[in-house]
Amino acid sequence: MHMTEAKGILSGSGNALGMNIYRGCTHGCIYCDSRSACYQMNHPFEDVEVKRNAPELLEKALRSRRKKGMIATGSMSDPYMPAEAQLQLTRRCLKIIRAYGFGAAVLTKSDLILRDLDLLRDISRNTKCVVQMTLTAADDALSRRIEPNVCTSARRIQVLEIMRSEGIPTIVWLSPVLPFISDTEENLREILDGCIHADVKGIICFGMGMTLREGNREYYYEMLDRKFPGLRAVYESTYGTAYEVMSPRSAELMRLFHDTCSAHHILHTPESCFAWMREFPNPYEQLSLF
Repeated sequence: MHMTEAKGILSGSGNALGMNIYRGCTHGCIYCDSRSACYQMNHPFEDVEVKRNAPELLEKALRSRRKKGMIATGSMSDPYMPAEAQLQLTRRCLKIIRAYGFGAAVLTKSDLILRDLDLLRDISRNTKCVVQMTLTAADDALSRRIEPNVCTSARRIQVLEIMRSEGIPTIVWLSPVLPFISDTEENLREILDGCIHADVKGIICFGMGMTLREGNREYYYEMLDRKFPGLRAVYESTYGTAYEVMSPRSAELMRLFHDTCSAHHILHTPESCFAWMREFPNPYEQLSLF
């Protein structure tokens, strides 16, 4: 881990703003796209870059913004990796978001987010808060193999249930689905059952597969050699150097996914989930007398 002074913290425009307090990650997920060379990270991935002035930059940016909206975090780096337990930069940023009346959309795999339940609850009551969790493997043993340094999927579902009990809506990222590893009907049904029980608002799924590109592909294949001996050869013969790596069972699994979500009134396209998350309540709107 190393500290840096960032020049800015917010990206995006309108109701859809984003921030990443950290760059890199220590969760150890074998499939992480953020390792890809296209992101031009100039330090080892596990040597996390910490934007130590993130709260100051955020407050300066929000102080000058007239239009409020949603601020998302977690797209490139988990805001609740272990270092956050001591640094508390995510917590400080949530306090600023609350103070300035903005909304928050937080994506994580960690139950450390429960530490900040008080802030998430306040933001949800005052404007809008969405907690997002990534789920890839319903079986905890498999989860530990592919996401070794983060809480299990069973624990993440518990977090979703706690958020539901607090009135905080949730979105699940069913992504990625690892071909020949997690692309089974049993795994999909168990994840969907957990989502239904937790009453999630939506599930983001880009297809029953994953993406592999330079940087990410090499690391993933190295992990396959260690954790799933022989599977690398299957990938190389099936997909070559393709960017999109889809499960041979993609069509049938996607039918099951869409049918189940429709039956339980869960948003189930990326477009509908993102559109709902971007919606921001206007505190000045009043009901018409007519």
